[in-house]
Amino acid sequence: MSTATEPAPSGLRAYVAVTAAYWAFMLSDGALRMLVLLHFNALGFSPVQLAWLFLLYEVAGIVTNLSAGWIAARFGLTVTLYAGLAIQIVALAALAQLDPSWTVAASVAFVMAVQGASGVAKDLAKMASKSAVKVLAPKGHGGLFRWVALLTGSKNAVKGLGFFLGAALLGLVGFVPAIWAMAGVLTVILIAVALFMPAGLPAGRKDAKFAQVWSTDTRINRLSLARMFLFGARDVWFVVGIPVYFHSVLSDGTPEGARAAFFLIGSFMAVWIIAYGAVQAFAPRILHAATKPEEQIVGQAILWAGLLVPIPLALAGLAYLAGAPADWLTLTLVAGLLVFGFVFAINSAVHSYLILAFSSDARVTMDVGFYYMSNAAGRLLGTLLSGLSYQIGGIPLCLGTAGLMAAASWWAVRRLRAA
Repeated sequence: MSTATEPAPSGLRAYVAVTAAYWAFMLSDGALRMLVLLHFNALGFSPVQLAWLFLLYEVAGIVTNLSAGWIAARFGLTVTLYAGLAIQIVALAALAQLDPSWTVAASVAFVMAVQGASGVAKDLAKMASKSAVKVLAPKGHGGLFRWVALLTGSKNAVKGLGFFLGAALLGLVGFVPAIWAMAGVLTVILIAVALFMPAGLPAGRKDAKFAQVWSTDTRINRLSLARMFLFGARDVWFVVGIPVYFHSVLSDGTPEGARAAFFLIGSFMAVWIIAYGAVQAFAPRILHAATKPEEQIVGQAILWAGLLVPIPLALAGLAYLAGAPADWLTLTLVAGLLVFGFVFAINSAVHSYLILAFSSDARVTMDVGFYYMSNAAGRLLGTLLSGLSYQIGGIPLCLGTAGLMAAASWWAVRRLRAA
């Protein structure tokens, strides 16, 4: 017999099935991002053009997260999860039709549209998975924080493997074969998950209203604002700035040098995401969250938000003083961004716990959708500023902008205590 602090076997099986489906999706998502970025960078796209490739992906995330909360409330979490996987398969199949003879404008427009569909898919899958944790997690003794940290942390570790997989596939088999391989594997996984998904996730409610997606809880609104700036602070260097900078430093202009650069950049991005995911998974232990009430977790959110601010600002200062790429600067950026990743991961894990803690079971899909809409808005802002800031001021401006956005996140999360 299960206790108040232990999940029922059916709930645990549903959690495992949801996690497996989410892992499969995020592996393809990470690989697709790296494939697109490195492939089009090698074709000579400018930083701003590269940023444009991902903009519709993030715009789609904003719209999808708002509607996904209602979709899940209306049709159920399982249907929403399957829809996300299916749309990603269609997006991959479409991207394989890209014709190298197309003009730059046509290629950008086509890839933007496909990335938009992929953005819809990602946020349907993510919202369903995160909302399921609220319903399935055991009550008491930090169970919710442990389960959401495990799902989020493992997801990011898998996405990190996806970055490496995308770079490796691009170097080994090329762009189109890599896309078809991912579509095939994801199709097999979707079929397997659909066949073996146990009962346990809530079905839809016919009385769910779309207007209910807008949050009226001040804490959720302020946490969502903090989340927007937090992910903007990451993506302003992560999406375009650092990959393009590293490619300029590591590639010698030959095809062999370009392939070696692909592997090195993919490896760094993979290690960063995997380490970020590992820290997220262990965040409850790092913060001793099982013995702390919600108010103290809010205090931890404020503390760690403040610790993030000086890291990108210090790196920006060093990059500015260096004036030009140098081996010591590259090594310093690698080390500094790993430290940034550790602090960022704690921030992200605490946010992911607080949004579920602040939400009621009845509104969880709506509130999580609204919250991740803000997450997507931050990624959109960061993606746009990544291309612009790198083209205008190089890596120093990228990192300086990240520091300003981290400061804005700290300001927003501090206001949780006034809510």
